[in-house]
Amino acid sequence: MIGAPDPAGTEQSPPERGHLEGALLRERPAFTSQQVADGAGVTLEEARRLWRALGFPDSGEAVAFTAADLNALRLVQQAVATGAVDQETATRLTRALGNTMARLADWQVSTLAEYVEGETRRTAGSRLESAVSMAQGVAPVFEELLVYAWRRHLAAAVARVETLGAAEEDLLTAELTVAFADLVGFTELSNGIGDDALAELVEAFESRCTDVIAAAGGRTIKTLGDSVLFVAESAAAAVGIAVDIVEQIGSDTTLPDVRIGLATGTVLNRLGDVYGPPVNLASRLTTVARRNRVITDHVTAAVLSPEEYDTRALTARPLRGFGVVEPVAVRRRWAV
Repeated sequence: MIGAPDPAGTEQSPPERGHLEGALLRERPAFTSQQVADGAGVTLEEARRLWRALGFPDSGEAVAFTAADLNALRLVQQAVATGAVDQETATRLTRALGNTMARLADWQVSTLAEYVEGETRRTAGSRLESAVSMAQGVAPVFEELLVYAWRRHLAAAVARVETLGAAEEDLLTAELTVAFADLVGFTELSNGIGDDALAELVEAFESRCTDVIAAAGGRTIKTLGDSVLFVAESAAAAVGIAVDIVEQIGSDTTLPDVRIGLATGTVLNRLGDVYGPPVNLASRLTTVARRNRVITDHVTAAVLSPEEYDTRALTARPLRGFGVVEPVAVRRRWAV
């Protein structure tokens, strides 16, 4: 263990913060940005453009880069030089990777913080010692898992494009049902509970929703703490997911009530998100839904099986950006 006596009986010095960075990067910085640019055969501005696309600030003339940074820049430039992608596409792909990895890293650190605290108490060491030890043991495993998960999701994304847009001029558009699941009274609740309890509540809500969505073949687009945006290829599948979420969340006394709005139509898939009128309409419908209820637009309700669902037109009301809209309440028949 880091900080423990070595076999010769010589006490090792406690780790410094640089040890944690070194354990994760597996090497210490040795190059300036100009040296990295020269080594990759690109201009300093080109190197900085890719570095910013990854989400990192300029380092000036400081020694802040490793051999891995140099190799990464070379790989991107080789892809451009061989014609695999052009420079603009390479930059956009790099930005997508940077945004995703930044969010993933924050998510993983917050998840592991509790574990590090527990290890610190168990070993009577420091948080830094526990963090370095964890990084050395966990990083290689999840690095391999990261590449595996990326390949699986990339294959799934390609299959969706082929299935939903093969006959269309624009492969980034698709006919989908979009849904927002929203916790009721979240703002007031979050002001009245502690940070730890709030974090547990959000994690429970998001994990419950994403499990239900994935199990039914839907796709989680993003989570926003008190709401989850998801899509499904058919209206019936999306409504089924929505009803399941209401049944799970609404029956759990440890969680606030939930409400869900859905709309069907053409959406644009872009930068890992979805855009278009159905997204906006689903959001508006969610705000007028009653607690533990599912409401949809008429397009979605029209394709539902009357043997499986009861639908009821609600009072027409103005929705910002859509004029006067008549929402439709949906309930599963056997659940009534």
